[in-house]
Amino acid sequence: MNMSKSKLFALMLVGVSSLSLTACGNKSADLKKADYNFSTATPKKPIKKGGTLTYALENDAPFTGIFLAELADKENDIEAAAPGQEGLFASDDHFKITDKGAATLKLNRHDNTALITLKKNVRWSDGKPVTAKDLEFAYEILANPKVQTTQYTSSLENIIGMADYHEGKAKKITGLDMPDGPNGKKLLIHFKELKPSMLNVQNGFFWDHAAPYHYLKDVPFDKLMSDKKVRNKPLFFGPYKLDNTVHGESTAWSRNPYYWRGEPNFAHVRMSNISTENVAQAIKSHKFDVAGVPNTSYPQLKDTKGVNFIGKKTSFYSYIAFKVGKWDEKLGKNVQNPHAKMGNPALRKAMLYAMNTDQINDRYYHHLKYRVRTVIPTQFGKYSDKQLPYYSYNLKKANELLDKAGYKKKGTYRVQPNGKKLVINLAVQASGKNQDAIWTNYIQQFKKVGLNVKFLGGRPMEFNHWVDAVKSSDPKIDVLEGAWEPSDPSPAVFFGEKMPYNFARFVSPKNNKLLEQIDSQKSFNTDYRVKKLHEWQRWMYDNAYLVPLSGTYSITALNSKITGYSDKPSSDFWYEAGFSK
Repeated sequence: MNMSKSKLFALMLVGVSSLSLTACGNKSADLKKADYNFSTATPKKPIKKGGTLTYALENDAPFTGIFLAELADKENDIEAAAPGQEGLFASDDHFKITDKGAATLKLNRHDNTALITLKKNVRWSDGKPVTAKDLEFAYEILANPKVQTTQYTSSLENIIGMADYHEGKAKKITGLDMPDGPNGKKLLIHFKELKPSMLNVQNGFFWDHAAPYHYLKDVPFDKLMSDKKVRNKPLFFGPYKLDNTVHGESTAWSRNPYYWRGEPNFAHVRMSNISTENVAQAIKSHKFDVAGVPNTSYPQLKDTKGVNFIGKKTSFYSYIAFKVGKWDEKLGKNVQNPHAKMGNPALRKAMLYAMNTDQINDRYYHHLKYRVRTVIPTQFGKYSDKQLPYYSYNLKKANELLDKAGYKKKGTYRVQPNGKKLVINLAVQASGKNQDAIWTNYIQQFKKVGLNVKFLGGRPMEFNHWVDAVKSSDPKIDVLEGAWEPSDPSPAVFFGEKMPYNFARFVSPKNNKLLEQIDSQKSFNTDYRVKKLHEWQRWMYDNAYLVPLSGTYSITALNSKITGYSDKPSSDFWYEAGFSK
């Protein structure tokens, strides 16, 4: 588990400080690179038990304080809960599930089952054992129609009986069995078929968390989101228990005396909100023991005394999505609009060609943000198609596409092929002063090719407002920016027809077929899966419904007295790190 994020199979609605765009047609040689040789771990020193860790929650909006994994879908909520919110499964450095976590996993391809077994001493922070019923209860929360959490996706409907329970046709999820009873330690999950992604953590086909049935059983499903047991007094089985939270501002933690691996090193953890604009000064003044470093500020911070800077390239990337449909709550799927404003691929590609992203990266990010070729990050090795071209800055190409597609100029701006006025509403998150400048620049670039693009609401949107608008499929949104961090090469959860995280809201039989093939039994054959993933990435590139923008270096500033931190996916900061003697 990474230090700063206990990710829910990476389905976070992530706040981003700014974005940059991919380019097309240029070879990799056109990418300017700076050599950053960051350390990936703090120096190893003897650990002194105790002390209070201060941790910066970098948000330009208050976190909402939903401390239940089955409901939380925003990065700021997930990060605020990280000291206690531990997942069931540990991973190696390639995201493969190991036996080192709170639970173990055994897949049986002969009968399409997965056996999850809790370790005997895993307990909630009130001392009660974590049981098989807690594992089952998590699925009931996810699928209950009264909850309506975005963490429920059609990937989970591969579990037998899950869809019937979600649709209110059954009172029980028939594919979930507890061989040793509700108080036992085993949950047997029956699937329609096993998927190759099930070998990885946070894969989306089964859940990585438990929910305390004994504590929440009396809370009606439709009241969970607002109940004080979720908002103020949650239970966790991770290293720390929540002592106090100031809504939207801070969380305070002490050791969970029942933690299954033993006593963590820090005695207390204090997490506090700070705006992205104030982070750099806070690092200089040593206000926090742990803080994420804004890429724009690293050159001015890198020589700060008493701080270790740990960094690496991550699978995190930002994207731009062109909305061509809506999420239909009743049908539980995306529905594409054949008459959508952004339905013409020439219009989408023209906007991409109009973006001068290399200049943005040069000016603001010191090459700590870099172009991403495909929606499958290079961290996934041969699954990522490293031969795909980019959409490069090319105003001539943008104008040619628009002219050919019938978007004629009438004065400064172009009109639609049917002669009607064309105004494109852009939903961008407010996240520091650079965000305004960067996207105002892009709007000016769009104007150069005759496209009238405007911020939805006249300015970048407050993060929680942006999340609500995107999740609800606000019909006023035409184009949006966002970001996520996959932990598995399967793209189904982000791009499927029945996936709420398909924010472009596109639907295609070809897309459905390729996603099905990527996660099919045949794809246990690696060569077949690579072939289908490459075919799908090319299809995504050609259609440009959602295009990756920038990857990034993740840089963390740590008090030089902290030891035991590593950037490896297999590491767990909350248990392993501490202050040095």
